[in-house]
Amino acid sequence: MSNPSIKKVALLNEKDSVALALEDIPAGSRISVGDLVVTNGIPRGHKVAINAHSEGDEITKYAQVIGFAKTAISAGDHVHSHNCGIEDVERDYDFCSDANRFTPDLSQADRTFMGFKRRSGKVGTRNYIGILTSVNCSATVAKLIAEAVKESGILKNYPNIDGVVPLVHGAGCCIKSDGEGYHNLQRTFMGYACHPNFASVLMVGLGCEVMQISRMVEETGIVEGEGFRKLIIQDEGGTRKTIQAGVELIKAMLLTANECKRTEQPVSELTIALQCGGSDGYSGITANPALGVAADLLVSAGGTVVLSETPEVYGAEHLLTKRAATLEAGQKLVERIKWWENYAAKNGGEMDNNPTPGNKAGGLTTIFEKSLGAIAKAGTSPLMGVYLYSEKIDKKGFVLMDGPGYDPCAITGQVASGSTLICFTTGRGSVFGYKPAPSIKLATNSNLYEKMEEDMDINCGDIIDEGVSLQDKGKEVFDLIIAVASGDASKSEQNGLGDHEFVPWQLGAQM
Repeated sequence: MSNPSIKKVALLNEKDSVALALEDIPAGSRISVGDLVVTNGIPRGHKVAINAHSEGDEITKYAQVIGFAKTAISAGDHVHSHNCGIEDVERDYDFCSDANRFTPDLSQADRTFMGFKRRSGKVGTRNYIGILTSVNCSATVAKLIAEAVKESGILKNYPNIDGVVPLVHGAGCCIKSDGEGYHNLQRTFMGYACHPNFASVLMVGLGCEVMQISRMVEETGIVEGEGFRKLIIQDEGGTRKTIQAGVELIKAMLLTANECKRTEQPVSELTIALQCGGSDGYSGITANPALGVAADLLVSAGGTVVLSETPEVYGAEHLLTKRAATLEAGQKLVERIKWWENYAAKNGGEMDNNPTPGNKAGGLTTIFEKSLGAIAKAGTSPLMGVYLYSEKIDKKGFVLMDGPGYDPCAITGQVASGSTLICFTTGRGSVFGYKPAPSIKLATNSNLYEKMEEDMDINCGDIIDEGVSLQDKGKEVFDLIIAVASGDASKSEQNGLGDHEFVPWQLGAQM
């Protein structure tokens, strides 16, 4: 029987110079690795030095550099922001060297889900009507159209429809009409206008904005019909008349949308957005790698998983370039990393501005450490492609879509790119929901799950507490993905969340 006074820590790799505290460790306690006595209190999820470090020495976790000692560190010391920081590191990108190491797990390849097959051939996991706004000036009118439809009680006559969702935002005007920000926004709008979780979309504009709907229709080739309609407030004659016209258009859309019913579809038709928010020291060893197992199962079955939040790949990008299926994909990732370095510098920021205060309270010290845990969500399969924000994903397998580390903003882009379901890991807690894509939340630790069980769909803390294997937990995640994709409500849907998280990424000068 183990000595109960010895506190549990985990040495994640024999090359590591720090171990992870699996429980709160009071000063003077002996730990289970290295026969060491800690010199100061260490909260669970934080790091304890296993080796002594001189100032400037590398600090390693996951067998990778997570930072450098800012001062001398003794074995048994708490390692965190006070004594660990980042410096520039030369990365060996070694493009494509690991691309052929993935062995598909075909155990779930024949699985199916009940989805909505669209005329485009794409398959949705939900059946919503969307009201999209081209500019903030039409936001209230869009909301009032949705409220009028809901209050009319007509939706009860259409049981196959999940609801009417107004997608409003704060952009669409006073931007450069041929700039990076404009094209980002246009890609986002068109991704939602054609999204398989929408049976039909009504787009509402004011009329004088930079983001002209007529221009979008012309440039993207989207065809007006029962699946896409537009209204211009200035042409309709103002608020009241536009609301009346919008309600009538929605009523017509409901008839066709309700005819679409769930049918059995192969899991290869699923596209899953991989996300983390409110991460902690457990994220990289429980929920993220468990989600990675589920991601590998889906990729093995022919499906698609989408990683984003490029700043949270920073410092770990060399592990993804090694997994790149093509030199082009690897080089494009490096190009996006360099773009972010320049973007941060131009705006007076630093890449290490992330982790957030909550991440640091949970034990994450540097962006290198956070990124190494974050990419575990993407499993081990080859990186098939790298896409711009909201760019349509046209490859199967594991891909990366460029986007910021702000969860609602990155997820908005992932859904615009084609994701039909979201898997969201959290260690500090999150109440995130998203329409039109259901969001599944995975707790990294049991304390969080017990505290916020009404918001958490899966507890991954039992990987530590009970020795549940990553493979078994990944299979549990995969089973839940199929259940939710088939219509089971996730916790965020049960709580009515997801109406206000549409946050397109705004780039460029607002004039």
